[in-house]
Amino acid sequence: MELNIVSRELITPSSQTHHLEPYKLCLIDQISPKYYFPVILFYSNSDAKLFDLSKTLTQMKISLSETLNLYYPLSGRAKDDQYIDDFQAGVPFFEAKINWQMSEFFQREIEFHNQLLPFQPFGKTPNNNIPPIAFQVNIFACGGIALGIVFYHMIMDAATMSNFLKSWAAFSSGSTHKVINPNLVEGTILFPPKEIDFLNDYTSVVNRFFFNEGEYTAKRFVFAIESIQTLIEMAKSKHVPNPTRNLAVTCFIWKHIMAAYWADSEPNDLITACQVMNIRPRMKSRHNGDSLDGVVGNLVGHAGSVFDPNNDHQNVKNSSDIKLSDLVRRLKEAMEGFEDYFLCQVKKGGEEASSEMLEQVGNLSLLDKLGKPNHFISFTNWKGFFKEVDFGFGKSFKVEPILGKIMSNQCGNMVILVDADRWGKGSMEMTSVI
Repeated sequence: MELNIVSRELITPSSQTHHLEPYKLCLIDQISPKYYFPVILFYSNSDAKLFDLSKTLTQMKISLSETLNLYYPLSGRAKDDQYIDDFQAGVPFFEAKINWQMSEFFQREIEFHNQLLPFQPFGKTPNNNIPPIAFQVNIFACGGIALGIVFYHMIMDAATMSNFLKSWAAFSSGSTHKVINPNLVEGTILFPPKEIDFLNDYTSVVNRFFFNEGEYTAKRFVFAIESIQTLIEMAKSKHVPNPTRNLAVTCFIWKHIMAAYWADSEPNDLITACQVMNIRPRMKSRHNGDSLDGVVGNLVGHAGSVFDPNNDHQNVKNSSDIKLSDLVRRLKEAMEGFEDYFLCQVKKGGEEASSEMLEQVGNLSLLDKLGKPNHFISFTNWKGFFKEVDFGFGKSFKVEPILGKIMSNQCGNMVILVDADRWGKGSMEMTSVI
Protein backbone atom coordinates (compact mmCIF):
# COMPACT_ATOMS: atom_id res chain seq x y z
CA MET A 1 0.00 0.00 0.00
CA GLU A 2 1.28 3.45 -0.92
CA LEU A 3 0.10 6.25 1.36
CA ASN A 4 1.16 9.82 0.66
CA ILE A 5 0.60 12.71 3.04
CA VAL A 6 -0.43 15.54 0.73
CA SER A 7 -1.21 18.20 3.32
CA ARG A 8 -0.32 19.05 6.92
CA GLU A 9 -2.07 21.89 8.72
CA LEU A 10 -2.71 23.18 12.22
CA ILE A 11 -6.36 24.11 12.75
CA THR A 12 -7.05 26.71 15.43
CA PRO A 13 -10.27 28.16 16.90
CA SER A 14 -11.77 30.75 14.56
CA SER A 15 -12.45 33.09 17.49
CA GLN A 16 -9.87 34.77 19.71
CA THR A 17 -8.89 32.82 22.83
CA HIS A 18 -6.40 35.16 24.54
CA HIS A 19 -9.02 36.28 27.07
CA LEU A 20 -9.83 32.72 28.20
CA GLU A 21 -8.60 31.42 31.54
CA PRO A 22 -6.43 28.28 31.56
CA TYR A 23 -8.51 25.10 31.59
CA LYS A 24 -7.90 23.15 34.79
CA LEU A 25 -7.45 19.40 34.70
CA CYS A 26 -9.44 17.36 37.20
CA LEU A 27 -7.94 14.75 39.50
CA ILE A 28 -8.86 11.84 37.20
CA ASP A 29 -7.11 13.59 34.30
CA GLN A 30 -4.00 14.04 36.40
CA ILE A 31 -3.67 10.34 37.26
CA SER A 32 -4.78 8.96 33.88
CA PRO A 33 -2.16 7.18 31.75
CA LYS A 34 -0.36 9.39 29.24
CA TYR A 35 -0.73 7.94 25.77
CA TYR A 36 -2.54 8.54 22.49
CA PHE A 37 -5.64 6.40 22.04
CA PRO A 38 -6.68 5.64 18.44
CA VAL A 39 -10.03 5.57 16.68
CA ILE A 40 -10.64 5.12 12.95
CA LEU A 41 -13.99 5.83 11.32
CA PHE A 42 -14.53 4.27 7.89
CA TYR A 43 -16.89 5.85 5.33
CA SER A 44 -17.88 4.30 2.03
CA ASN A 45 -18.48 6.51 -0.99
CA SER A 46 -21.40 4.94 -2.78
CA ASP A 47 -21.61 7.67 -5.43
CA ALA A 48 -18.18 9.19 -6.02
CA LYS A 49 -19.45 11.29 -8.95
CA LEU A 50 -21.61 13.36 -6.59
CA PHE A 51 -18.82 13.76 -4.07
CA ASP A 52 -16.80 17.00 -4.18
CA LEU A 53 -13.72 16.00 -2.20
CA SER A 54 -12.05 19.40 -2.21
CA LYS A 55 -15.20 21.15 -1.01
CA THR A 56 -15.78 18.51 1.67
CA LEU A 57 -12.25 18.77 3.08
CA THR A 58 -12.47 22.56 3.15
CA GLN A 59 -15.77 22.36 5.00
CA MET A 60 -14.33 19.86 7.47
CA LYS A 61 -11.48 22.24 8.31
CA ILE A 62 -13.77 25.26 8.63
CA SER A 63 -16.18 23.37 10.88
CA LEU A 64 -13.30 21.95 12.94
CA SER A 65 -12.21 25.52 13.62
CA GLU A 66 -15.78 26.39 14.66
CA THR A 67 -15.98 23.37 16.95
CA LEU A 68 -12.74 24.38 18.65
CA ASN A 69 -14.38 27.66 19.65
CA LEU A 70 -16.48 25.56 22.04
CA TYR A 71 -13.93 22.85 22.83
CA TYR A 72 -10.96 25.23 22.98
CA PRO A 73 -8.95 23.18 25.54
CA LEU A 74 -8.48 20.54 22.84
CA SER A 75 -6.56 23.08 20.76
CA GLY A 76 -4.19 23.96 23.61
CA ARG A 77 -1.28 22.29 25.35
CA ALA A 78 -1.10 20.79 28.84
CA LYS A 79 1.21 22.43 31.37
CA ASP A 80 2.72 20.60 34.35
CA ASP A 81 -0.21 18.13 34.60
CA GLN A 82 -2.25 20.98 36.09
CA TYR A 83 -3.95 22.92 33.32
CA ILE A 84 -4.20 23.56 29.56
CA ASP A 85 -3.26 26.88 28.01
CA ASP A 86 -2.04 28.28 24.68
CA PHE A 87 -5.35 27.57 22.94
CA GLN A 88 -4.08 28.87 19.60
CA ALA A 89 -1.43 26.12 19.42
CA GLY A 90 -3.76 24.21 17.12
CA VAL A 91 -4.92 20.73 16.14
CA PRO A 92 -2.92 18.77 13.51
CA PHE A 93 -5.00 17.97 10.43
CA PHE A 94 -3.36 15.75 7.80
CA GLU A 95 -4.68 14.70 4.39
CA ALA A 96 -3.46 11.47 2.82
CA LYS A 97 -4.11 9.64 -0.44
CA ILE A 98 -3.96 5.86 -0.74
CA ASN A 99 -3.48 4.00 -4.02
CA TRP A 100 -5.66 1.08 -2.92
CA GLN A 101 -9.36 0.44 -3.00
CA MET A 102 -10.82 0.28 0.50
CA SER A 103 -11.76 -3.36 -0.11
CA GLU A 104 -8.08 -4.16 -0.75
CA PHE A 105 -7.12 -2.49 2.51
CA PHE A 106 -9.53 -4.61 4.55
CA GLN A 107 -7.89 -7.76 3.19
CA ARG A 108 -4.57 -6.72 4.78
CA GLU A 109 -5.58 -4.08 7.31
CA ILE A 110 -3.61 -5.50 10.24
CA GLU A 111 -0.37 -4.87 8.37
CA PHE A 112 -1.16 -1.27 7.41
CA HIS A 113 -3.70 -0.13 9.97
CA ASN A 114 -1.48 2.25 11.94
CA GLN A 115 -0.56 4.20 8.81
CA LEU A 116 -4.06 5.70 8.84
CA LEU A 117 -3.29 7.54 12.09
CA PRO A 118 -1.56 10.93 12.41
CA PHE A 119 0.61 9.74 15.33
CA GLN A 120 1.44 6.28 16.58
CA PRO A 121 -0.82 5.20 19.46
CA PHE A 122 -0.38 3.67 22.90
CA GLY A 123 3.24 4.70 23.47
CA LYS A 124 3.95 6.35 26.80
CA THR A 125 4.27 10.11 26.23
CA PRO A 126 5.78 11.80 29.30
CA ASN A 127 5.97 15.14 27.48
CA ASN A 128 2.63 16.90 27.88
CA ASN A 129 3.43 19.67 25.40
CA ILE A 130 1.75 17.75 22.59
CA PRO A 131 -1.59 18.20 20.79
CA PRO A 132 -4.53 16.72 22.74
CA ILE A 133 -6.06 15.50 19.47
CA ALA A 134 -4.94 15.00 15.88
CA PHE A 135 -6.70 13.92 12.68
CA GLN A 136 -5.71 12.28 9.41
CA VAL A 137 -8.23 12.12 6.55
CA ASN A 138 -7.29 9.17 4.34
CA ILE A 139 -8.75 9.09 0.81
CA PHE A 140 -8.81 5.70 -0.92
CA ALA A 141 -8.71 5.27 -4.69
CA CYS A 142 -12.39 4.34 -4.68
CA GLY A 143 -13.32 7.58 -2.92
CA GLY A 144 -13.87 5.92 0.44
CA ILE A 145 -12.62 7.79 3.49
CA ALA A 146 -10.98 6.67 6.72
CA LEU A 147 -10.79 9.34 9.41
CA GLY A 148 -7.86 8.46 11.66
CA ILE A 149 -7.99 10.02 15.12
CA VAL A 150 -5.73 9.97 18.14
CA PHE A 151 -6.62 11.61 21.46
CA TYR A 152 -4.41 12.13 24.49
CA HIS A 153 -5.95 10.03 27.25
CA MET A 154 -4.64 12.20 30.08
CA ILE A 155 -6.88 15.00 28.83
CA MET A 156 -10.02 13.20 27.70
CA ASP A 157 -11.83 9.88 27.60
CA ALA A 158 -13.76 8.25 24.77
CA ALA A 159 -17.03 9.95 25.80
CA THR A 160 -15.43 13.39 25.41
CA MET A 161 -13.93 12.44 22.06
CA SER A 162 -17.28 11.10 20.86
CA ASN A 163 -19.06 14.32 21.86
CA PHE A 164 -16.42 16.38 20.08
CA LEU A 165 -16.71 14.36 16.87
CA LYS A 166 -20.51 14.52 16.89
CA SER A 167 -20.34 18.29 17.36
CA TRP A 168 -17.74 18.71 14.61
CA ALA A 169 -19.90 16.65 12.25
CA ALA A 170 -22.97 18.72 13.21
CA PHE A 171 -21.17 21.96 12.31
CA SER A 172 -19.85 20.42 9.09
CA SER A 173 -23.24 19.19 7.88
CA GLY A 174 -25.14 22.30 8.98
CA SER A 175 -27.06 20.42 11.69
CA THR A 176 -26.03 22.81 14.44
CA HIS A 177 -28.95 21.76 16.65
CA LYS A 178 -27.03 18.50 17.20
CA VAL A 179 -23.98 20.25 18.64
CA ILE A 180 -23.18 19.05 22.18
CA ASN A 181 -22.16 22.03 24.28
CA PRO A 182 -19.18 21.12 26.46
CA ASN A 183 -19.20 21.46 30.22
CA LEU A 184 -15.68 22.65 31.06
CA VAL A 185 -16.02 23.12 34.83
CA GLU A 186 -17.91 20.18 36.34
CA GLY A 187 -14.95 17.79 36.25
CA THR A 188 -12.89 19.93 38.63
CA ILE A 189 -15.93 20.53 40.85
CA LEU A 190 -16.43 16.79 41.28
CA PHE A 191 -12.74 15.90 41.42
CA PRO A 192 -10.61 18.91 42.40
CA PRO A 193 -7.01 18.69 41.16
CA LYS A 194 -4.08 17.99 43.46
CA GLU A 195 -0.45 19.09 43.53
CA ILE A 196 1.63 16.85 41.29
CA ASP A 197 4.16 15.95 44.00
CA PHE A 198 1.31 14.55 46.07
CA LEU A 199 0.13 12.39 43.15
CA ASN A 200 3.47 10.82 42.18
CA ASP A 201 2.83 7.58 44.07
CA TYR A 202 -0.61 7.21 42.51
CA THR A 203 0.53 7.88 38.94
CA SER A 204 3.32 5.33 39.35
CA VAL A 205 0.72 2.71 40.32
CA VAL A 206 -1.39 3.54 37.26
CA ASN A 207 1.65 3.39 34.98
CA ARG A 208 2.72 0.04 36.41
CA PHE A 209 -0.62 -1.53 35.55
CA PHE A 210 -1.15 0.13 32.16
CA PHE A 211 2.36 0.14 30.66
CA ASN A 212 4.25 -3.12 30.31
CA GLU A 213 7.36 -4.30 28.55
CA GLY A 214 6.69 -6.73 25.74
CA GLU A 215 5.22 -6.87 22.29
CA TYR A 216 1.46 -6.68 21.97
CA THR A 217 -0.77 -7.56 19.06
CA ALA A 218 -4.17 -5.97 18.61
CA LYS A 219 -6.72 -8.39 17.16
CA ARG A 220 -10.39 -8.19 16.28
CA PHE A 221 -13.14 -10.78 16.74
CA VAL A 222 -16.79 -10.58 15.76
CA PHE A 223 -19.60 -11.82 18.00
CA ALA A 224 -22.73 -12.33 15.91
CA ILE A 225 -26.02 -11.81 17.71
CA GLU A 226 -26.75 -15.56 17.60
CA SER A 227 -23.50 -16.30 19.42
CA ILE A 228 -24.18 -13.55 21.93
CA GLN A 229 -27.60 -15.01 22.69
CA THR A 230 -25.94 -18.38 23.35
CA LEU A 231 -23.46 -16.73 25.73
CA ILE A 232 -26.28 -14.94 27.53
CA GLU A 233 -28.02 -18.27 28.15
CA MET A 234 -24.77 -19.77 29.47
CA ALA A 235 -24.24 -16.73 31.70
CA LYS A 236 -27.62 -16.92 33.44
CA SER A 237 -27.88 -17.93 37.08
CA LYS A 238 -30.14 -17.33 40.05
CA HIS A 239 -27.82 -14.46 41.02
CA VAL A 240 -27.89 -12.84 37.55
CA PRO A 241 -31.02 -14.10 35.77
CA ASN A 242 -30.83 -11.55 32.94
CA PRO A 243 -27.20 -10.76 32.08
CA THR A 244 -26.55 -8.03 29.54
CA ARG A 245 -24.75 -8.52 26.24
CA ASN A 246 -21.78 -6.66 27.67
CA LEU A 247 -21.54 -8.86 30.78
CA ALA A 248 -21.85 -12.12 28.87
CA VAL A 249 -19.29 -11.22 26.19
CA THR A 250 -16.87 -9.54 28.60
CA CYS A 251 -16.78 -12.51 30.95
CA PHE A 252 -16.44 -14.95 28.06
CA ILE A 253 -13.34 -13.02 26.97
CA TRP A 254 -12.08 -12.87 30.56
CA LYS A 255 -12.34 -16.65 30.82
CA HIS A 256 -10.38 -17.22 27.62
CA ILE A 257 -7.69 -14.76 28.66
CA MET A 258 -7.27 -16.92 31.76
CA ALA A 259 -6.91 -19.97 29.53
CA ALA A 260 -4.18 -18.23 27.53
CA TYR A 261 -2.17 -17.24 30.61
CA TRP A 262 -2.52 -20.69 32.18
CA ALA A 263 -1.88 -22.66 29.00
CA ASP A 264 1.68 -23.73 29.82
CA SER A 265 1.49 -24.15 33.58
CA GLU A 266 -0.72 -24.88 36.55
CA PRO A 267 -3.16 -22.03 37.26
CA ASN A 268 -1.41 -19.60 39.56
CA ASP A 269 -1.46 -16.08 38.14
CA LEU A 270 -4.16 -13.66 39.23
CA ILE A 271 -6.36 -12.38 36.40
CA THR A 272 -8.13 -9.11 37.20
CA ALA A 273 -11.04 -7.94 35.04
CA CYS A 274 -11.59 -4.21 35.33
CA GLN A 275 -14.73 -2.75 33.74
CA VAL A 276 -14.43 0.94 32.85
CA MET A 277 -17.52 2.77 34.14
CA ASN A 278 -18.64 6.07 32.64
CA ILE A 279 -19.77 8.30 35.53
CA ARG A 280 -21.74 10.76 33.36
CA PRO A 281 -25.00 8.82 32.88
CA ARG A 282 -24.96 7.60 36.48
CA MET A 283 -25.40 10.91 38.29
CA LYS A 284 -26.38 14.58 37.92
CA SER A 285 -24.51 17.77 38.67
CA ARG A 286 -24.34 18.43 42.42
CA HIS A 287 -24.82 22.18 42.17
CA ASN A 288 -27.62 22.49 39.57
CA GLY A 289 -28.95 19.00 38.86
CA ASP A 290 -28.02 19.16 35.17
CA SER A 291 -26.89 16.20 33.10
CA LEU A 292 -23.17 15.43 33.08
CA ASP A 293 -23.23 14.16 29.49
CA GLY A 294 -21.27 17.12 28.16
CA VAL A 295 -18.52 17.11 30.79
CA VAL A 296 -15.08 17.32 29.16
CA GLY A 297 -12.14 15.30 30.44
CA ASN A 298 -11.88 11.89 32.08
CA LEU A 299 -14.99 11.09 34.08
CA VAL A 300 -14.70 7.36 34.62
CA GLY A 301 -14.22 4.88 37.42
CA HIS A 302 -13.46 1.17 37.46
CA ALA A 303 -15.25 -1.92 38.74
CA GLY A 304 -12.68 -4.64 39.29
CA SER A 305 -12.87 -8.33 40.11
CA VAL A 306 -9.78 -10.41 40.92
CA PHE A 307 -9.80 -14.13 40.09
CA ASP A 308 -7.31 -16.12 42.16
CA PRO A 309 -7.35 -19.77 41.04
CA ASN A 310 -5.68 -20.89 44.28
CA ASN A 311 -8.02 -19.09 46.61
CA ASP A 312 -11.33 -20.20 45.28
CA HIS A 313 -13.95 -22.68 46.43
CA GLN A 314 -14.14 -24.22 42.96
CA ASN A 315 -10.73 -25.94 43.17
CA VAL A 316 -9.72 -24.64 39.75
CA LYS A 317 -7.31 -26.85 37.81
CA ASN A 318 -7.73 -25.11 34.46
CA SER A 319 -10.02 -22.59 32.82
CA SER A 320 -12.57 -25.26 31.86
CA ASP A 321 -13.39 -25.57 35.58
CA ILE A 322 -14.68 -22.00 35.60
CA LYS A 323 -18.34 -21.40 34.87
CA LEU A 324 -19.20 -18.38 32.75
CA SER A 325 -22.14 -17.69 35.06
CA ASP A 326 -19.75 -17.44 38.03
CA LEU A 327 -17.58 -14.85 36.30
CA VAL A 328 -20.69 -12.89 35.36
CA ARG A 329 -21.81 -12.93 38.99
CA ARG A 330 -18.40 -11.69 40.16
CA LEU A 331 -18.20 -8.82 37.70
CA LYS A 332 -21.85 -7.91 38.24
CA GLU A 333 -21.21 -7.65 42.00
CA ALA A 334 -18.20 -5.42 41.35
CA MET A 335 -20.28 -3.14 39.12
CA GLU A 336 -23.05 -2.98 41.73
CA GLY A 337 -20.46 -2.10 44.35
CA PHE A 338 -19.29 0.73 42.13
CA GLU A 339 -22.86 2.02 41.87
CA ASP A 340 -23.80 1.52 45.54
CA TYR A 341 -20.65 2.70 47.28
CA PHE A 342 -18.20 4.49 45.02
CA LEU A 343 -20.79 6.71 43.34
CA CYS A 344 -22.36 7.55 46.70
CA GLN A 345 -19.00 8.98 47.78
CA VAL A 346 -18.51 10.75 44.45
CA LYS A 347 -21.91 12.41 44.73
CA LYS A 348 -20.65 14.18 47.84
CA GLY A 349 -18.10 15.86 45.60
CA GLY A 350 -14.94 17.75 46.50
CA GLU A 351 -12.41 16.15 48.80
CA GLU A 352 -14.55 13.10 49.57
CA ALA A 353 -14.86 12.23 45.88
CA SER A 354 -11.14 12.78 45.29
CA SER A 355 -10.20 10.71 48.33
CA GLU A 356 -12.40 7.85 47.15
CA MET A 357 -10.84 7.94 43.67
CA LEU A 358 -7.31 7.89 45.12
CA GLU A 359 -8.26 5.03 47.45
CA GLN A 360 -9.47 3.07 44.44
CA VAL A 361 -6.10 3.59 42.75
CA GLY A 362 -4.28 2.70 45.96
CA ASN A 363 -6.16 -0.60 46.13
CA LEU A 364 -4.44 -1.64 42.90
CA SER A 365 -1.09 -1.57 44.69
CA LEU A 366 -2.42 -4.11 47.21
CA LEU A 367 -2.41 -6.72 44.44
CA ASP A 368 1.39 -6.45 44.33
CA LYS A 369 1.55 -7.56 47.96
CA LEU A 370 -0.10 -10.91 47.23
CA GLY A 371 3.21 -12.21 45.89
CA LYS A 372 1.78 -13.54 42.64
CA PRO A 373 1.90 -12.37 39.03
CA ASN A 374 -1.20 -10.31 38.35
CA HIS A 375 -2.57 -9.62 34.89
CA PHE A 376 -4.79 -6.56 34.83
CA ILE A 377 -7.24 -6.47 31.90
CA SER A 378 -9.22 -3.30 31.22
CA PHE A 379 -12.62 -3.77 29.51
CA THR A 380 -14.38 -0.86 27.80
CA ASN A 381 -17.72 -0.78 26.00
CA TRP A 382 -18.10 1.97 23.38
CA LYS A 383 -21.85 1.46 23.06
CA GLY A 384 -23.33 4.64 21.60
CA PHE A 385 -19.97 6.31 21.08
CA PHE A 386 -18.91 7.60 17.65
CA LYS A 387 -22.34 7.00 16.14
CA GLU A 388 -24.08 9.74 14.15
CA VAL A 389 -20.71 11.18 13.11
CA ASP A 390 -21.84 12.34 9.66
CA PHE A 391 -19.84 15.11 8.00
CA GLY A 392 -22.27 15.27 5.09
CA PHE A 393 -21.16 12.15 3.24
CA GLY A 394 -23.00 9.56 5.32
CA LYS A 395 -22.47 7.78 8.61
CA SER A 396 -19.43 5.60 9.20
CA PHE A 397 -20.05 1.92 8.54
CA LYS A 398 -17.20 0.82 10.78
CA VAL A 399 -15.63 2.10 14.02
CA GLU A 400 -12.27 0.60 14.85
CA PRO A 401 -9.94 1.20 17.80
CA ILE A 402 -6.68 -0.42 16.62
CA LEU A 403 -5.20 -3.47 14.90
CA GLY A 404 -1.72 -4.84 14.35
CA LYS A 405 1.52 -4.97 16.29
CA ILE A 406 2.24 -2.60 19.16
CA MET A 407 5.84 -2.20 20.27
CA SER A 408 7.29 -2.63 23.75
CA ASN A 409 6.60 -0.38 26.74
CA GLN A 410 3.17 0.41 25.41
CA CYS A 411 -0.23 0.58 27.00
CA GLY A 412 -1.70 -2.89 26.63
CA ASN A 413 -3.94 -5.51 28.25
CA MET A 414 -7.18 -3.90 27.18
CA VAL A 415 -10.35 -5.01 25.44
CA ILE A 416 -12.76 -2.67 23.63
CA LEU A 417 -16.27 -3.73 22.62
CA VAL A 418 -18.03 -1.86 19.81
CA ASP A 419 -21.52 -2.27 18.36
CA ALA A 420 -21.25 -3.87 14.92
CA ASP A 421 -24.69 -3.92 13.36
CA ARG A 422 -23.17 -4.43 9.91
CA TRP A 423 -22.79 -8.08 10.96
CA GLY A 424 -26.44 -8.18 12.05
CA LYS A 425 -28.33 -6.01 14.51
CA GLY A 426 -27.07 -6.57 18.03
CA SER A 427 -23.71 -7.98 16.95
CA MET A 428 -20.48 -6.76 18.55
CA GLU A 429 -16.83 -6.47 17.58
CA MET A 430 -14.09 -7.00 20.12
CA THR A 431 -10.65 -5.48 19.74
CA SER A 432 -8.07 -6.83 22.17
CA VAL A 433 -4.57 -5.55 22.91
CA ILE A 434 -3.09 -8.49 24.84
